[in-house]
Amino acid sequence: MVERSLLPTNEDVASFRQAGYWLGGKVVSDQMLERLRAAMDDVYNGEFETGREPWGGGWKSDGNPAAIRKTDNAHWSNRTIRELALNETIGAMAARLMATPEVRLWHDQLLYKPGQASQASSSTGNVGWHQDHGYWQCTSADLITAWVAFDDVTLQNGCMQVVPGSHRDGLLPVGDFFQLDLDALQARIEQHTVREFRTEPCALRAGEVSFHHCLTVHGSGPNLTTKPRRSLVLHLMPAHARYQAGTPSDDHMNAILLRQDGGVDGDLFAGEHWPVLCAAQQ
Repeated sequence: MVERSLLPTNEDVASFRQAGYWLGGKVVSDQMLERLRAAMDDVYNGEFETGREPWGGGWKSDGNPAAIRKTDNAHWSNRTIRELALNETIGAMAARLMATPEVRLWHDQLLYKPGQASQASSSTGNVGWHQDHGYWQCTSADLITAWVAFDDVTLQNGCMQVVPGSHRDGLLPVGDFFQLDLDALQARIEQHTVREFRTEPCALRAGEVSFHHCLTVHGSGPNLTTKPRRSLVLHLMPAHARYQAGTPSDDHMNAILLRQDGGVDGDLFAGEHWPVLCAAQQ
């Protein structure tokens, strides 16, 4: 059921289109948050209640304990995570922001940024400045990302930071999620945009959601606390999103899945791999 009181107003939509991001309200109850944190632990312990693993290449239990953990399509593996990934209220919020009658899941990312207060170097928890569409060029540049906090997030524990208005610059030739040197990456971006790089933090309470455009430059610093910063990221697309073959992102998970199903250039990203959150009222 859609919680209509949380839907963005016309003013919120206008602000999103101007700034490239918007902070929504609390979409996850405290009880659900406890279930989600436990579900995250299960996934990282290799306990997949559906019998299906997430998409390959994500963090493994023998990985660097100080590094950020990123796991794609955890909703394949855990029903509680899937419940959030297909949240109708988040879908309706995104539908208003994208001005589309239907929202589908592009894919999810389970993110865990470990606390590093005792680490000699905290940069391993950085997320480099990037635009999501840099990895998604196999479809049009009008997708949106919903970022759901499992814990309170602040600058102290490495909340996401965005560059307001950067979505209006188009796709930049620089940006890297895995680049740990944020200052060096910032300098390269400033060379291309020829203006000051100004960020705003997306501080959230546990259970709240933020949204950003797929061309909005964003990243985050280290978690300087002793506790992890946990979240689920929902990458969402409008109903008209189609496959564009021959792009630098032809090896993206979704391009591979579509081609495995016999998809060709121009086909919609639709079907079991990209479930509908809701056919939202706008």
